[in-house]
Amino acid sequence: MPRPISKVAPAWWDYTTLDAKILADAAKLTAKDLLQLARPGFEVRFYETLEEFYLAEALEYIEAWRQSSESKPAGICGPIGPTEQLPLVARIVNALGLDVRSAHFWGMDEWVQDGKPVPVTHPLSFAKADLELCFNRIDENLRMPDSHLHFPTGDLARYTRSYDSVRCVVMQGGQGEVKHWAFNDPLPRSGAHKDAPPSPAEYRKLAARVVDLHPMTVIQNARTSGGGNVSMVPTQAATVGPVETWKAERVSIWHAGVHDNPFGMRLTSLMISKKIPDSSVPMSLLAEHPNVRFSFYRPAIGTCEAQMH
Repeated sequence: MPRPISKVAPAWWDYTTLDAKILADAAKLTAKDLLQLARPGFEVRFYETLEEFYLAEALEYIEAWRQSSESKPAGICGPIGPTEQLPLVARIVNALGLDVRSAHFWGMDEWVQDGKPVPVTHPLSFAKADLELCFNRIDENLRMPDSHLHFPTGDLARYTRSYDSVRCVVMQGGQGEVKHWAFNDPLPRSGAHKDAPPSPAEYRKLAARVVDLHPMTVIQNARTSGGGNVSMVPTQAATVGPVETWKAERVSIWHAGVHDNPFGMRLTSLMISKKIPDSSVPMSLLAEHPNVRFSFYRPAIGTCEAQMH
């Protein structure tokens, strides 16, 4: 049978085009069920307070950077969204006097306008946020040089190659409402993908690139970063791809309940646990990654019951 047309963007693929049974099964999951979805290669963690949630997220930076040396450099790929962990990272590095000069950092993505990455002066620039919230706060005698900060701007092939010369201990991220990590959005429903989305194997061949953003992603970023002003949000971005993601030793996704909702958190957990990869739900492709960790702020798990507000 042909797959359904998207309920939110008919010209695109997204999770509303999945088999209705998968959607129904996801909506039924309780918090206890989410914990029980853990399996070898897929870890599930709960945090009861936002303080310990963001502290644990910050500590992943420290754990990665402590493994770095001049002869064997190592680093972490990190997101903008969430950002609350970033000032904590700088504070911990400074408090411990941790020398991270050999360590590396990869930014996950950056906005693109008029075919070019936005400059760090752009109010929504992800590089600007990383620098202001974290790296510019690290003591100069401890901080890695700018050449160790890799952002997906300019030469994206060079960005991709950096994952071959430096060990990526962990790729950290959040989950958007369209069920992406970074800006790995579902693709438009056109051309070779008019009747079916790309196969997981085909989607996984995508490296760092400039992408057109799903309408759901544009609206989400207007809500979370621009007070709902959709007109200020670019419709393209440069993003880390599955190719680089599979070079990371662990993929760590943090669910604070801000960038996606109770249903979305359930859906991707179910699909990864049960190994149901489908590129209309890009996060579900992590079912094929050997080391994935989902961390939840437990109170945000909520329910999928009807509630009138």
